[in-house]
Amino acid sequence: MRKFECDEQEVKELLDRVVRRTMNMDFTWNWSCGVAFYGICKAWEATGNQEYIDFLVKWVDEYLELGIPPLMVNSCAMGHTMLTLHEATGDSKYLDLALMKAEYLRKDAIRFGKDVFQHTVSSKNDFPEQAWADTLFMAAYFLIRLGFKLDNKEYIDDALNQFYWHEEYLQDTKTNLFYHAWDNTRQDHLSGIYWGRANAWAAYTMAQTHKMLNPFMPMWMQIGGALGDQLSALVRLQSPEGMWHTILDDETSYLETSASAGIAAAMTIYAQPLHQNYMARAYEGIRANIDEDGSVRNVSAGTAVMYSADDYKVISKKRVQGWGQGLALAYLVALLQNKEPVSAI
Repeated sequence: MRKFECDEQEVKELLDRVVRRTMNMDFTWNWSCGVAFYGICKAWEATGNQEYIDFLVKWVDEYLELGIPPLMVNSCAMGHTMLTLHEATGDSKYLDLALMKAEYLRKDAIRFGKDVFQHTVSSKNDFPEQAWADTLFMAAYFLIRLGFKLDNKEYIDDALNQFYWHEEYLQDTKTNLFYHAWDNTRQDHLSGIYWGRANAWAAYTMAQTHKMLNPFMPMWMQIGGALGDQLSALVRLQSPEGMWHTILDDETSYLETSASAGIAAAMTIYAQPLHQNYMARAYEGIRANIDEDGSVRNVSAGTAVMYSADDYKVISKKRVQGWGQGLALAYLVALLQNKEPVSAI
């Protein structure tokens, strides 16, 4: 088995194309923007390109003049951008915004069970006692990033509690794949689908969080074990094109780029030595879905927990989506920042 190596210059060119296409999209202060801008933030982190930060500062400052919308779990994804802008500029207003989002999560976000965040897409009680994999990116990963930045144990412990319970509720102990959601009232996984992007949210955030922890923290082994088992299952479901299906275990469902990018990013960060061939195929598959203008194609539209497998299969993949751009950027940055295969545990 040969070590997978990509052309660094080609990756940087792809990265810049995707960033510039993303800059020409119109967003609102919500999760699509949060994921897209997270990707631009990671691109700045990897390249130091000041244009990326200048764009984000201008966009955020103009939006702040209008006023941000009511807080919810999904819009806390914008907290990731605030952390990077504070790092890049030193302006305390961005850290203040991140803290406002964190305090909302700590004090006002709807919870159930053992203090688990209920997924919300508005200021209302959208999905009573439901845990979605999406929450790991929008809220838990943001909270742990802020916790480590400020050395705030309460934030770190709360975030790790979210990872613990989302794994408990969503990861199937037989397949090691993640369900889209858990309904605590019904005590089931609703339609019981192994949705591709849900697995991307879980895998990517666990991979990044695992890197932040040290081996003396109990959740280091917990998250590492969950991620290792998940990736072991996922590589065996990779298509010959290097992609993953929107329903992971259903080959009649379409190949979907945002899920593939998130999964491939996690695989790259985790760096299991025997995953080299899967990593190489993933690069070819994802690269083939990035247009010359930086548009990431074949990304499924926003997806609630659908009633059936057939409903997932007909979700449109026609349009360019912020989360597709952001996850593709996260993947390309992972290639630049994780070049050596190492055993994660």
